[in-house]
Amino acid sequence: MDSLTQIALGAAVGTAVLGRKAGPRAALWGAVCGTLPDLDVLLSHGDPVRDFTLHRAESHALFWQTLAAPVIAGIVAWIERRGPARYREWLLLVWLSLVTHALLDAFTVYGTQLLLPFSDYPVGVGSIFIIDPLYTVPLVVGVAVALLLRGRNPAGAARWNAAGLVASTAYLAWTVAAQAHVEGIANRAFASASFGEGRVLVTPAPLNSLLWRVVVMDDAGYHEGHYSLLRDDGVLNLERHPSDPRLLASLRQDWNVRRLAWFTKGFYSVREAAAGEKAATASASTAGQLLGLVETAEASLPTPDGRGSAVVVSDLRMGETPWLVFSFIVAEHRNGRVVPVAPRQMTMPRVPPDAFVRLWERLVGCGDTGSPQGEAALRPRGCS
Repeated sequence: MDSLTQIALGAAVGTAVLGRKAGPRAALWGAVCGTLPDLDVLLSHGDPVRDFTLHRAESHALFWQTLAAPVIAGIVAWIERRGPARYREWLLLVWLSLVTHALLDAFTVYGTQLLLPFSDYPVGVGSIFIIDPLYTVPLVVGVAVALLLRGRNPAGAARWNAAGLVASTAYLAWTVAAQAHVEGIANRAFASASFGEGRVLVTPAPLNSLLWRVVVMDDAGYHEGHYSLLRDDGVLNLERHPSDPRLLASLRQDWNVRRLAWFTKGFYSVREAAAGEKAATASASTAGQLLGLVETAEASLPTPDGRGSAVVVSDLRMGETPWLVFSFIVAEHRNGRVVPVAPRQMTMPRVPPDAFVRLWERLVGCGDTGSPQGEAALRPRGCS
């Protein structure tokens, strides 16, 4: 989840554990510990594929967090040695702030390696978008009111903070139920289709849990569309997009290719970079790309037959076509062969200014939701 949400969750957990004894300092330390795991983004692992797939690894693993918690709690307890709270209470606050961060991240689609060192499986339920105000706002309100009331009404302060935690947790449970509902619709719709055996991915569209993005893989491409719970009519229209996995035929043992296939759980596309596309010269953060702060260079040189020279693998789980967040050059055409190269991250195409208008139209059933043939869906009554 985004940093603000993790700070709010940590603050709420800290307030629940030690709010009556430590007051605002409990919220402060909870917020600090709640954001510590994400500091792993500051570490460079040598190339963008490693940086991408090793984020949310050891720093988000429950085993390593449990081992780290006594050390962090010792530092906090020493700083707060003049206060009323004891070490074991700080230990509980630190541990809960760390593990709730990791568990919440596991509900996003990215992939959180919760079980290291016993398993490196990237857990990604995918039921909640990385930024969702309906999850975050109850936490913020609960903590804010608790801090305001703590001196006059400690019991009321505790109830407000608990209410925020309960509301956010209930909303998280709702996202899991909503995702399961859409997955059921998708699987029933695809059972009789030509790609009925294809793998299905269902994730929420940005900032909400009422509009869901559906991706279905087949042997030579993928199908993508949206389903709105506001309409919930059981009709799912998709648009097909090409992919050329044959480009990777000679690279099946390449570490970068295998790593991306594993981390994306098979939800990836393969294409040749077009002339004029740009790639980052180093690992690029998503925020840096959106703000235009990434140094770039030509991603691909044109070949004599007019194709691009670079082979690109794109993670289909985050973003939507053509605004996919994570795409990597893993190979190039050279002398008639596709050969592996040091990976580079493609820059993400700029999201159009009317993106949220399109999101709203899809939510209420207006605009293009995709279709098997790729043409716009019919616009229902009430849409201009």
